[in-house]
Amino acid sequence: MKRGTQIKYIYKIVVMILVMTILPFSANAAVAKQNKVDHEIKSALDDLYRVRAEAIISQDLQKVKDYYLDDKASQIALQHEKNRMKYLNKWSNKRAIQLTHSQSTIRIVRQSIAGDQAVVSLVQSHKVGYIYTNKILPEQFFGVGTRHFITLKKRNGLWKVSREWYLDPLDENPDKVTEGLDGLAPSVKPQSSDHTSNKMYNRDRAVRYANKYAGAAWGAGNQHRYNNKYMDYTSKGGDCTNFASQVIGDAEEGGGLAVAGNWRYFKNSGGTQTWVQTDSLSRFLIRSGYGKLIAKGNYLQITSPSDKYPEGALSMLKPGDLIGYILHDDDTDHFSVVVGFDDYGYPLVNSHTADRYRVPFDLGWDRDTRYQLFHIKD
Repeated sequence: MKRGTQIKYIYKIVVMILVMTILPFSANAAVAKQNKVDHEIKSALDDLYRVRAEAIISQDLQKVKDYYLDDKASQIALQHEKNRMKYLNKWSNKRAIQLTHSQSTIRIVRQSIAGDQAVVSLVQSHKVGYIYTNKILPEQFFGVGTRHFITLKKRNGLWKVSREWYLDPLDENPDKVTEGLDGLAPSVKPQSSDHTSNKMYNRDRAVRYANKYAGAAWGAGNQHRYNNKYMDYTSKGGDCTNFASQVIGDAEEGGGLAVAGNWRYFKNSGGTQTWVQTDSLSRFLIRSGYGKLIAKGNYLQITSPSDKYPEGALSMLKPGDLIGYILHDDDTDHFSVVVGFDDYGYPLVNSHTADRYRVPFDLGWDRDTRYQLFHIKD
């Protein structure tokens, strides 16, 4: 090999070695930088949701404010959290309840980062504890699950909320919380249930199903996932009625009511209108004979004693029954499933859109809400 050719050959070898050395180093550096940003964002979000949860108990928003910017969209998001905190505490005060515990965990679903801005979708599971101020009972707990779309911007080295949206089950006017009878929570003596296995409707299984598939709410099973045997209608107007139909109608795990008429679910095409739409299901329950409307009225009307129901219509509910919620006119807007009672006797419900686990039935509603109490016939 000639000397000039030999030098060129050696030069190529050296260049190749340098390239092979530098490229992995550059790639590793880029990955390390991305991991650092990912960690920063996860840490900032963990702190944000922890501080917001703690503020519900302390009712001090000073630390929460530190996570927000001065621009309009950010301040709107902050105002929502102020309203949420105020509503929850106003409701508890009117039920002789003291909030004692508020804990949040989050799971990031996806995120997109461009420079000093991050767009994140995440799921929050929120655990809330409470005690009664008029009776010595153990601490009670319920769970709420929410899906958030949040934009963060980095300011002075810190990630702060630029804007946020989520369907919040506690997004109500604090000034419209209904006064409880004598300033107390409703106390229902649970109805005895016949656990005979050959019943048309299996209440125990219905409640187990409602607890297992209550989604993102703290306390729910199935790793906080819905039953993937069914479509998720959250983005199609809401999944609450689809969930209620599953609870009472799923033949393998749920209450096992036989599908009938237009109330059906098809594997490939999903649920019929009667299966997934609130008004259609409420009419079907009565017309089919599967359900009986115990009562319809506002909070005081269903909790107050009457000639027909000396302990209030609410006292007739059993685990596995349904509650419909009417906001306007006479149309049902939401369904939840009665899953039991707390130690005081407060009826507790599970639902989707938003996800609830053993939540007091009227929490997240106001004095204008009317309730439909549906007893599912055994």
